[in-house]
Amino acid sequence: MSDSRLDPVEVRGTLGTVRNAVRLLDLLAEGPAYQQLTDLAERSGLSVPTAHRLLRSLVLADLAEQDPRSSRYSLGPEVTRLSQRYLGRLPILGALAPYLVSLRDTLQATVHVAVLVRESVVYVDRVDAGDGGPYRDSHRVMDALSTSAGRLLAARAGDDLWQQCVSAHHSPLEQDQAELRTQWSKASFLASPADELAVVVHDASETPVAALAATVPPGADAARLESMATHLARAAAAAGRTLGHG
Repeated sequence: MSDSRLDPVEVRGTLGTVRNAVRLLDLLAEGPAYQQLTDLAERSGLSVPTAHRLLRSLVLADLAEQDPRSSRYSLGPEVTRLSQRYLGRLPILGALAPYLVSLRDTLQATVHVAVLVRESVVYVDRVDAGDGGPYRDSHRVMDALSTSAGRLLAARAGDDLWQQCVSAHHSPLEQDQAELRTQWSKASFLASPADELAVVVHDASETPVAALAATVPPGADAARLESMATHLARAAAAAGRTLGHG
């Protein structure tokens, strides 16, 4: 069966070939590192010849690559270049950059910048605290509703995107989704899940554009959380004022 989230949506003025190629890239991003042609065709709802033709085009553009031994497909190196170009032009990163190291030092905690992309929260920048450990995941992608940053952003998104986040969430929500959305959309900050405290960054027009988050240290009490939230909110407000005036 095809993934219902990726089923074709007929939109006037769009090209089916491009839409189907994007669908295949999405499947390559979400599944195992290397995937079989027949599996990709089945999951996308495309015929095997159509999937093969599109994948060959993606390989020629370096957006996908094919393992010569197994003939399986994966994402290609061009995706990395495009993503880095995108991040390099993302205004929120430039706006927050002057504050991240000082926040890390003040909070003695790892600091993250997160944005909402469809049903996922993507961590696009990170400054590690001294005890950050040997592993880095600065560009991790997570189910939005499994993180504090994602919950704040999803709750403030449009109805369609909110429902997409709810549908993609890996487990049932702890209470009625409408009640949770109201709570999260009004919250000035959220602490946990994922040992994370987050605040929203608004641009100059008060549109939510990102979340600024910090790792919560073990045993942090309510006073510590309030203090962390205050520092994060000040930086978010200062950075947000510069967005939309460039």
